[in-house]
Amino acid sequence: MTGTEAAVPTPRENPDLLGHEAAEQALREGFDGGRLAHAWLIGGPTGIGKATLAFRFARFVLAGGGVEAGGLFGDALPVTDGGLAVDLGDPVFRRVASGGHPDLLTVERSVDPKRDRLRSEIIVDDVRRIGHFFAHAPAEGGWRVVVIDAAEEMNRHAANAVLKVLEEPPPKALLLLVSHAPGRLLPTIRSRCRLLTLSPLETETVEALIERYRPDIAGGDRVLLAHLAEGSIGRAITLADHGGLALHGELMVLLAGLPGTDVQALHRFADRFGRTGGEDAFAVAADLVRRWLQRLIRFRAGAVPTDGDIEDDEAAVVARLAPAAGLDRWLEVWEKTSGLLGRVDGANLDRKQVFLNVFLGLERAVRP
Repeated sequence: MTGTEAAVPTPRENPDLLGHEAAEQALREGFDGGRLAHAWLIGGPTGIGKATLAFRFARFVLAGGGVEAGGLFGDALPVTDGGLAVDLGDPVFRRVASGGHPDLLTVERSVDPKRDRLRSEIIVDDVRRIGHFFAHAPAEGGWRVVVIDAAEEMNRHAANAVLKVLEEPPPKALLLLVSHAPGRLLPTIRSRCRLLTLSPLETETVEALIERYRPDIAGGDRVLLAHLAEGSIGRAITLADHGGLALHGELMVLLAGLPGTDVQALHRFADRFGRTGGEDAFAVAADLVRRWLQRLIRFRAGAVPTDGDIEDDEAAVVARLAPAAGLDRWLEVWEKTSGLLGRVDGANLDRKQVFLNVFLGLERAVRP
């Protein structure tokens, strides 16, 4: 990170939440009205602020909430504007940010000591901590809060363990399940949670956040990043930090050449993925390919372009290639491409070869 860049706060450290005022209001009203659901499923695309909202609500609850003195849930009134903000100087804010609040438990993928890397899923041992956590009285006499991020990463055994907690929640216990794909959760888990769906951020909001965290990015590039991110500031920052704009430009040149692939250019493009440290560039390129295919399929299905489809070069490539195959064929390409890209880490596949195979599949789809 250069000297012109600002550190992007983690969700537990982030004091700001932009673009989700309605969701924030729903949580606040539930708390103030004394009818707070014991479990909330906060869903929506990756990188839009779901975990930030979860920790924001956790701080609010642990700080005493927004009720009058002597009320049911405590005697503090940290905020009065209908939101969930807790002052940065509040001890609760500092302890949540540091991971040191005794009445807050975060469940996420843990490190596999045998491989010295994060596991690909949340395992049952991670989730069993919830039972031990809720078995003890609150350290500070108030609420106990559990944040699971991301809930769809739980394996079957972990999900079943969470289900048991959801079926018999202890008093003054709150579970916040953050999920990028709520549909992948067990129906029995979804049915026991209050669903709160967050929408992608407005493009202008993403642009403003890019300017805040990456002020060195020029206006034109900032606009393109915001549109490539499709409402996700997390995706925008990832693209910015790992050469996403350059990768996008090169990828568009390769796609524009289909079905006459420039083999040498394709190999040069894919060479970076096979090098040591090429994981991040591969992940960004894979995301860009998925996004482009999604856009092509929407176009082939007759969807009207939105203001997010502003990149003229990309639009021209989509318009030219989409009619080369039927919608069923493009959906088949999407399934094979997504499956192959998703297996790279778990199956320890050669990243360069995977990308070459993906491009070969695209070439076959558009070949006369």
